[in-house]
Amino acid sequence: MTRAAKAKGRTGQNEIRDTILENFPDLEPDDVKSTTMGDTGEDIQLSPAARKKIPITIEVKRRKSGMKMAYDYIEQARKHGKGEPVVFFRADRKEWITMVSLDHYMELLKKWK
Repeated sequence: MTRAAKAKGRTGQNEIRDTILENFPDLEPDDVKSTTMGDTGEDIQLSPAARKKIPITIEVKRRKSGMKMAYDYIEQARKHGKGEPVVFFRADRKEWITMVSLDHYMELLKKWK
Protein backbone atom coordinates (compact mmCIF):
# COMPACT_ATOMS: atom_id res chain seq x y z
CA MET A 1 0.00 0.00 0.00
CA THR A 2 1.39 3.39 -0.97
CA ARG A 3 1.98 6.20 1.50
CA ALA A 4 -0.85 8.18 -0.08
CA ALA A 5 -3.25 5.24 0.24
CA LYS A 6 -2.33 4.78 3.91
CA ALA A 7 -2.81 8.51 4.54
CA LYS A 8 -6.22 8.39 2.85
CA GLY A 9 -7.24 5.40 4.99
CA ARG A 10 -5.96 7.05 8.15
CA THR A 11 -7.91 10.22 7.32
CA GLY A 12 -11.08 8.15 6.88
CA GLN A 13 -10.58 6.38 10.20
CA ASN A 14 -9.97 9.71 11.94
CA GLU A 15 -13.17 11.14 10.42
CA ILE A 16 -15.21 8.23 11.78
CA ARG A 17 -13.49 8.44 15.19
CA ASP A 18 -14.19 12.18 15.38
CA THR A 19 -17.82 11.69 14.33
CA ILE A 20 -18.34 9.13 17.09
CA LEU A 21 -16.76 11.40 19.69
CA GLU A 22 -18.90 14.35 18.53
CA ASN A 23 -22.08 12.29 18.78
CA PHE A 24 -21.19 10.72 22.12
CA PRO A 25 -19.75 13.67 24.10
CA ASP A 26 -19.69 11.64 27.33
CA LEU A 27 -16.94 9.44 25.84
CA GLU A 28 -13.30 10.44 26.28
CA PRO A 29 -10.83 10.55 23.34
CA ASP A 30 -9.13 7.43 24.74
CA ASP A 31 -12.46 5.56 24.48
CA VAL A 32 -12.44 5.70 20.66
CA LYS A 33 -9.10 5.17 18.91
CA SER A 34 -8.10 4.90 15.27
CA THR A 35 -5.70 1.97 14.83
CA THR A 36 -2.40 2.06 12.97
CA MET A 37 -2.70 1.31 9.26
CA GLY A 38 -1.75 -2.29 8.58
CA ASP A 39 -2.70 -3.58 12.04
CA THR A 40 -5.03 -6.54 12.10
CA GLY A 41 -8.42 -6.23 13.74
CA GLU A 42 -10.84 -3.37 14.00
CA ASP A 43 -10.05 -0.02 12.36
CA ILE A 44 -11.61 1.85 15.28
CA GLN A 45 -10.98 0.41 18.73
CA LEU A 46 -13.58 1.04 21.40
CA SER A 47 -12.89 0.94 25.14
CA PRO A 48 -15.17 -1.24 27.29
CA ALA A 49 -17.13 1.92 28.24
CA ALA A 50 -17.56 2.89 24.58
CA ARG A 51 -18.50 -0.67 23.59
CA LYS A 52 -21.33 -0.64 26.14
CA LYS A 53 -22.81 2.38 24.36
CA ILE A 54 -21.83 1.33 20.84
CA PRO A 55 -21.79 -2.48 20.55
CA ILE A 56 -20.42 -2.64 17.00
CA THR A 57 -17.21 -3.62 15.18
CA ILE A 58 -15.92 -0.93 12.83
CA GLU A 59 -14.16 -1.40 9.50
CA VAL A 60 -13.52 1.81 7.51
CA LYS A 61 -13.13 1.87 3.73
CA ARG A 62 -12.38 4.89 1.55
CA ARG A 63 -12.25 4.44 -2.20
CA LYS A 64 -11.61 6.77 -5.09
CA SER A 65 -13.91 4.78 -7.34
CA GLY A 66 -16.00 1.65 -7.40
CA MET A 67 -18.72 3.00 -5.10
CA LYS A 68 -20.76 4.87 -7.70
CA MET A 69 -23.54 2.28 -7.71
CA ALA A 70 -23.96 2.47 -3.92
CA TYR A 71 -24.34 6.26 -4.12
CA ASP A 72 -26.76 5.87 -7.05
CA TYR A 73 -28.94 3.59 -4.90
CA ILE A 74 -28.99 6.10 -2.02
CA GLU A 75 -29.84 8.91 -4.46
CA GLN A 76 -32.67 6.82 -5.92
CA ALA A 77 -34.10 6.31 -2.42
CA ARG A 78 -33.60 10.02 -1.60
CA LYS A 79 -35.59 11.04 -4.71
CA HIS A 80 -38.65 9.26 -3.35
CA GLY A 81 -38.57 11.96 -0.64
CA LYS A 82 -40.72 10.19 1.92
CA GLY A 83 -38.20 9.61 4.69
CA GLU A 84 -34.61 8.75 5.48
CA PRO A 85 -32.99 7.02 2.47
CA VAL A 86 -32.11 3.41 3.29
CA VAL A 87 -30.90 0.78 0.83
CA PHE A 88 -31.14 -2.98 1.46
CA PHE A 89 -29.02 -5.15 -0.79
CA ARG A 90 -27.83 -8.73 -1.01
CA ALA A 91 -25.68 -10.82 -3.32
CA ASP A 92 -26.70 -14.38 -4.08
CA ARG A 93 -26.15 -16.65 -1.08
CA LYS A 94 -25.01 -13.72 1.11
CA GLU A 95 -26.63 -11.91 4.02
CA TRP A 96 -28.65 -8.73 3.61
CA ILE A 97 -26.73 -5.48 4.12
CA THR A 98 -28.31 -2.14 4.95
CA MET A 99 -26.85 1.19 3.86
CA VAL A 100 -27.74 4.50 5.52
CA SER A 101 -26.00 7.87 5.84
CA LEU A 102 -23.44 8.33 8.61
CA ASP A 103 -25.57 11.03 10.27
CA HIS A 104 -28.63 8.77 10.35
CA TYR A 105 -26.57 5.87 11.67
CA MET A 106 -25.20 8.04 14.51
CA GLU A 107 -28.79 8.92 15.47
CA LEU A 108 -29.68 5.21 15.48
CA LEU A 109 -26.67 4.41 17.66
CA LYS A 110 -27.68 7.07 20.19
CA LYS A 111 -31.11 5.46 20.49
CA TRP A 112 -29.83 1.85 20.40
CA LYS A 113 -30.58 0.94 23.99
